[in-house]
Amino acid sequence: MLFDMDGTLLDSAECVRRVWSDWGDGHGFDVDELMGLSHGRRNDEVVRLVAPWLDVAGELARLASAEEDCRDGIAAVPGARRLLAQLGAARWAVVTSAWRRLARIRLGAAGLELPPVLVTADDVERGKPDPEGYLQAAARLGCRPTACVVVEDAPAGVAAARAAGMRVVGVTTTVGRDRLGCEWCVEDLRALTARVVGGDPAVVPGRAH
Repeated sequence: MLFDMDGTLLDSAECVRRVWSDWGDGHGFDVDELMGLSHGRRNDEVVRLVAPWLDVAGELARLASAEEDCRDGIAAVPGARRLLAQLGAARWAVVTSAWRRLARIRLGAAGLELPPVLVTADDVERGKPDPEGYLQAAARLGCRPTACVVVEDAPAGVAAARAAGMRVVGVTTTVGRDRLGCEWCVEDLRALTARVVGGDPAVVPGRAH
């Protein structure tokens, strides 16, 4: 099982919106446009998309500092702790567009354990929707891509998982199922249950009570 982080395992929307709102105000960009572009993408990709003429390295440093300092509203998505506890030491990973330090900060702030494998923006050359991150996670877990199930909340992440040849469960915490375009969608992780069979996780539908 491969999980996205922000919007899938944890809710960091308040922090993300605050950071992009402050940055957008300083450069004349609409925060809603920036939020739409940022879902599932690395910060450097967003800055290059909207303002390639800026000093990207300098802007990234300011964005990174603001994101790492923000803890407001960060919390586990409903059902996340239960689902991860069911997985235990089974083969699962987090694949996130955040860098490693930020990923550790947010997982800790949400009270979630670190995964056996963590693939961050520091580990890949190309972010989502490129499949590099998900393929790397599968390789590090010793799994065939076609044996992996990805849980994602953003269209860029869904596209990355599909390009990797993986099945996808969409979580509608960020956008609706029409934008995700997934065959299987859930409102949050309370709708999923994991069972470990022979050391490998299997996902079954059904709301936990």
